[in-house]
Amino acid sequence: MSVFDQPIVMLDFETTGLSPAMGDRITEVAALRIVGGIVTERYVSLINCNARIPSFITSLTGITQQMVDAAPPVRQVLPQLLEFIGSDTLSAHNASFDEKFLKAEAERLGMSTAHQALVCSLKLSRRIFPGMPSYKLGLLSGQLGIRFRSAAHRAESDAEVGAELLNHIGRHLGQSFGMQQVESQLLVSVNKLSAAKVPAYLEKYATAKKSAAAG
Repeated sequence: MSVFDQPIVMLDFETTGLSPAMGDRITEVAALRIVGGIVTERYVSLINCNARIPSFITSLTGITQQMVDAAPPVRQVLPQLLEFIGSDTLSAHNASFDEKFLKAEAERLGMSTAHQALVCSLKLSRRIFPGMPSYKLGLLSGQLGIRFRSAAHRAESDAEVGAELLNHIGRHLGQSFGMQQVESQLLVSVNKLSAAKVPAYLEKYATAKKSAAAG
């Protein structure tokens, strides 16, 4: 089967806190382009936003003040990141968090985002794998047999696991509902549904696709 008909960019930011509205800034980014279930390109960089790195962030991520002070400035990284993403569908685990930081940093530079759709692997996981003990990326990935290749809470490592999770969801949908191809738009649609409506929606969707293919 073919996983995803269109490219999806899996994004992960490390930040100084939880809210750009409260003055928090990004410290590291990883963006991985998934094409046909394979990561084909990646953009990874530490970022200097002239921000103070709280000690608890350094303890969590290992990212120090010295590391970001020596990193490329945000005015250099953000345009490159936006160009890398382009108009592809954007995905992240808890996607609203990463998207709000992306938009906030873009607005600071008088720029805008161009991605056409947003897919949240956290919401998807809750809908496709109901009843899991935890949906935090580190715990959920372990429950699904997905391993971190390097330390968690660094952008590239988290993005790699997020990409594997998204592919895992795609393969699961294809195998469970007999679909030869899982379209990226299906993920966008499922994201917008309540969990209770997802099984019936997927059954109806798969039946319609099979009928169209047979006709």
